[in-house]
Amino acid sequence: MRIGLYPGTFDPVTLGHIGILKRAAVLVDRLVIGVAINRDKGPLFSLEERVAMLEEECVNLTKETGTEIVVHPFENLLIHCARDVGAQTIVRGLRALTDFEYEFQMVGMNRAMESKIETVFLMADLNHQAIASRLVKEIARLDGDITKFVTPHVKQRLLERLGKV
Repeated sequence: MRIGLYPGTFDPVTLGHIGILKRAAVLVDRLVIGVAINRDKGPLFSLEERVAMLEEECVNLTKETGTEIVVHPFENLLIHCARDVGAQTIVRGLRALTDFEYEFQMVGMNRAMESKIETVFLMADLNHQAIASRLVKEIARLDGDITKFVTPHVKQRLLERLGKV
C-alpha cells in the first residue's frame, strides 16, 4: 500500500490545502494528513478544532478521490511521524520561491535522517498560490471577505472564533 503524509498546521485549512489534498490523493492509496501541534506558531484554533475541520472537509474528498484519507495529529519530528504512519512519501505544497527555499532545507535534513522516505512537491493551483492561513485570518479579523479562500464551513468557524458572527 502506498501511503503519503501531507503535514501542516492547517490553522485554518484553506482551499489551497484542499487543492493539494485532492492532487495528492490520486498519488497514493492512503493519505494521512499530519496536523502539527506546533506550539511556537500559537494557533488560533485548538488541535481538536483543526482536526475536526479537516475531518469534515475530507468526507467529500474521500468520496471524490476513492482514496482513504485520515487525519493524524503529531508533535514529534516530521520524519518520525512519517515512520509512525508507515508513509513512504511526504507531500508538500509549494506556493512561491520562498516556500521552496525552506522546503529544500527540510528535505535535506529529512533525507539525512531517513533516506527511504521520499518528499514530493506539488505546486499550488494558480488561483490558490497567494492563499496563506495567516493572511486568511488577518483578512477575516479586519472584516474582509474570505469566501474565495476557505470553504463555507471553515469560514463560519473562523468568523465565530473572531466574534464576527
